[in-house]
Parts: sequence; C-alpha cells; structure tokens
Amino acid sequence: MKILHLAMHENTGAGRAAMRLHLGLLQEQIDSSMFVFDKSSDLSSVIKPSNRVKLYKLLQTKASAAVLEKLFKCQTTFSINASPSLIHSQIDSLNADILNFHWIGREFLSIEELKTFKVPLVWTLQDMWPFTGGCHYNDGCTGYTEVCGACPQLASHKKSDLSHWVWQRKAKAWKNLNLTIVTPSTWMAECARKSSLFRDLRIEVVPFCLDTQQYRPVPQATARELLGLPQDKQLVLFGALSATTDPRKGFQLLLPALQNLSQASWGDRIELVVFGASQPKQPIDLGFKTHYLGNLHDDVSLRLVYSAADVMIVPSTQESFGQTASESLACGTPVVAFNATGLMDIVDHQQNGYLAKPYEVTDLARGIAWVLEDRDRFQKLQMRARKKAVQAFSLESQAQQYISLYNHLLTNEQSKQQFKVRR
Repeated sequence: MKILHLAMHENTGAGRAAMRLHLGLLQEQIDSSMFVFDKSSDLSSVIKPSNRVKLYKLLQTKASAAVLEKLFKCQTTFSINASPSLIHSQIDSLNADILNFHWIGREFLSIEELKTFKVPLVWTLQDMWPFTGGCHYNDGCTGYTEVCGACPQLASHKKSDLSHWVWQRKAKAWKNLNLTIVTPSTWMAECARKSSLFRDLRIEVVPFCLDTQQYRPVPQATARELLGLPQDKQLVLFGALSATTDPRKGFQLLLPALQNLSQASWGDRIELVVFGASQPKQPIDLGFKTHYLGNLHDDVSLRLVYSAADVMIVPSTQESFGQTASESLACGTPVVAFNATGLMDIVDHQQNGYLAKPYEVTDLARGIAWVLEDRDRFQKLQMRARKKAVQAFSLESQAQQYISLYNHLLTNEQSKQQFKVRR
C-alpha cells in the first residue's frame, strides 16, 4: 500500500497535521510520502516540485490574490483554483495507490484536475474550502448547503457571482469522484454532511494527532527559565498563526476578557504570553504585562511554552480542530475555549479545561479565573489534560484508523476491477 499526501505547506497548522499523519504511517511501516510546495524539512519522503513550477505557483497565487483584492475587496482567504498546476505528471509518476489531499487551496491543484486521477482519493478536511464556493471558513453563511452565491465575504449581492461559479465547477467536476472525506472533528463532519457537494459521500471522523512523547510536560520552572519568563506569576498563553491579526483566532474576544480580569483583582497575579505574533509598534492595553515570543515553529519551543503556561486560551470563532489545544493538553496545560466548532472534541468542560458560552467575553474571563483560582483543582486539571491527550490524540491511533480506511478503499477498488474484467 503506497500513500501520497498532498499539501501546500509543510510547517503551517494544516501542514503540521498532514506531516504528523505521514510520520505516524511511517511508524506503522506504511509506504507513505508527501508532496508539498513549501518544504522545510530534510526528509527524503517529502517531495517538492521543480523550481520552475514553484515560481509559476508563486506568481499564480499572488496574481489570484491581487485580483480578488482589486475586484472584490476580499479581506479573507478565498481560493478559486482555476489554473493548471503543472504537477499532475509528477504526481502520477509516484505511482501511489491512494492520494490523500490535505490543504490544497490557493491554486495547489485546479478543481478540474481532481477527476483525472485514477486512484481512490481521500480528503482530510483542514478547513471548509472543499465544500464551499471559495471561502475557507463560512463565518456563519449557509450558502454552501445549497449552491453558493451572493457571497458575504466577497461583499456580493448577486446570486451568480464568483462563489457560485466556483461551486458550479466543483459540482460538475466532482460529480462521480472516487472520493472519501475524513474530518478531524464531529463539527466539521456535520458541516460536510450538510453541504450540497459532500452530503452523499462517505464521511469519517479521525482527530488530528501528535507525538505525545515529543509533546509532554516539562517542569514549569525549567520551561520558564529557558524562555526568560517570570517564575512568580500565573501565565496565560495565547498563540496561533497570525495570532493577533486573524479575526477567526479570537484575539478581539480575548482582549476584553483579559481587561475584565484585570479589573477584578487579577492584575498583579497574571501575565500574558503570546506566540505567533511579534510585539506591535503601538502597544495594546491588555490589562497585564505581555510577553511576545514571535513565531514558533519547532516542536521543542512549542513544548516549552505550553509547559511554562498555567492555562492556554484558544478563543477561536471557528476551528476545524484546534491543534494548539491538543498540544497544550499533551503538555499538561489546561485549555479555555468556546463551546463551539472543533474545539468541543478536544476540551472536556471542567475536566481538562473550560468551555465558555459562545462567544461571551464574560464567560471566557470566568473560565480563565476558574482554571487558575484553586490550586488543588488546577493540579487535577493538569493530570486530566495529559491523560486526554495520550488516550485520544496518539499518532498510533490516528495511523491505525487511516490504515483501516485505506485497506477498505483498496479492497473495494480491487473488487470493482475484478467485476469489470468478468464483464
């Protein structure tokens, strides 16, 4: 069994999820490889296109983004995937038995190219783009359950707009696609089942996983010393890619929650730690001293920062899963999040963290205080956090579930071929 994973990046959130699955399969002795445009590791099992194709892709992506910005004033990630990729022959030459797609927005493959592959396809949903008319998260819009059009993210009021065109292309090109969907959370599975494009497909739920030996607790005092963080404060951690600038990550909700805590006698006890963002030129008044760590990509640094914190806040408004939450739990640090979307599968309310009412700032503040205010309870939360991660998010468990799915798909494919021969 030979599996090829396709993903735009290797070291973003979606890329890390794909890489972890790939490594988990390798540990189970599966012939697995990855094809990515942005390679950052030296793994021989990770393949990249030629420099000529990479340059073409870079120019193609920039041109697409510029057109969307100029014509539609689009302030969000929106992908139309209309241009040929120039990588089809290279993918075919790798002779995979199954292609497993991950994040392939922003012109990785054209929508029409998917139907040209002759092997079973598995799509691990990193976001909502595969079943929408172009947006990567719907932000409350239900157009994807029908035909898309009048897209609010394009500020469009026309039913036959760009989003409707993208949706139509998908509906036509993927009508009889040999495709199986895997989602990392029950919320994402429910969205896919509601979608007009995927509602008739097989949809499985397999959570994103991680190496729980790599992500494990470091003594808090040691972690803080190595990171230059104070030993005498309770540290609240917030982090994500574009942590303070991407509205979906919820920094705009965390800010007033922290200000509420500052006014409620926590001002001298708490300090904030932020990764995924550098210190802004114009300081933001959060009510607490703030330590900005910038972008952290390596597992060692992430393990240290999770271990240094007393609580991790993931105030996202939409997440397909929420890997920072599972990584934090693996390091024994409780998580506070909203009781919505993919994070509901990670955080168990008042067992290893706190799930606040969506999207109530006062309850978010209450959850942070609840985690921090009782030392005995906090130690139990830490223990349960680590236990949840080990039991639910191990690479071995994820790999075994995918292997079972792959075997089933290949058995079905062999049966189809034998039936054709007999006819």
